[in-house]
Amino acid sequence: MSGTGRGDGGHGRLGSVLSGLVVAVGCVLFLGGFVWGAVEYQPYTVPTDSMDPTVKAGDRVLAQRISGDQVRRGDIVVFKDAEWGDMPMVKRVVGVGGDEVACCDSEGRLTVNGKAIEEPYVQRMPGGLASTTGFGATVPKGQLFLLGDERSGSLDSRVHLQDQGQGSVPRSTVTARIDAVAWPLGGLVERPRGFAALPGGVSDPGPVTQVVGSVVLGALLILGGAAYGPVVRRLGRPRRTGPTGRTDGEVSPGVR
Repeated sequence: MSGTGRGDGGHGRLGSVLSGLVVAVGCVLFLGGFVWGAVEYQPYTVPTDSMDPTVKAGDRVLAQRISGDQVRRGDIVVFKDAEWGDMPMVKRVVGVGGDEVACCDSEGRLTVNGKAIEEPYVQRMPGGLASTTGFGATVPKGQLFLLGDERSGSLDSRVHLQDQGQGSVPRSTVTARIDAVAWPLGGLVERPRGFAALPGGVSDPGPVTQVVGSVVLGALLILGGAAYGPVVRRLGRPRRTGPTGRTDGEVSPGVR
């Protein structure tokens, strides 16, 4: 009897230690994921439908904090420029310093340095055109040429071509790059492959998947670890017997 008690006590202590260890690891992952996310990302509410259907007006997005020199063609960026109204805006980068950007070719597509760009994210205009108006520009060094995905109404570099002569904004105006639509749940914002063959390629995805994974795994470990100890102790608890040899709770036949 005494040996069984000692063994059960040992299992109980081991369960408590393992439970505490799992909960501790879970807390590190859970809190670490939140801190990591807070450092890397800023939440942002898209103000207009100029990026529809990729992101819509009112969508809550996660935008990775980056510097302007990290921007690549195809990125959807958050920027603020006095010439554009001095308020945060969201547009897609289609040209960088030195690029010749034009629209439209014989098939109605945007071209960058003479190369036609496939843009599956764009709502095509009547006739299959990638823009309601034709345009052409050389992007100055250190600047970005920006378009909305909903090009029938987006106020973007095409409009500012008339004001500035080149319609672009400095890289330094960019504060973040959109990686995911958080609400309503929309998932990751993919990097368009149409720009991949151009010099510099497209940017790598941000760590949003790893951040979310850390938080979710941490939560599961906390819940699992908290439940593990009590379950092990309950399963390892011996059933006490009375003086008749029956376990507590049992009654003799005929006894009520």
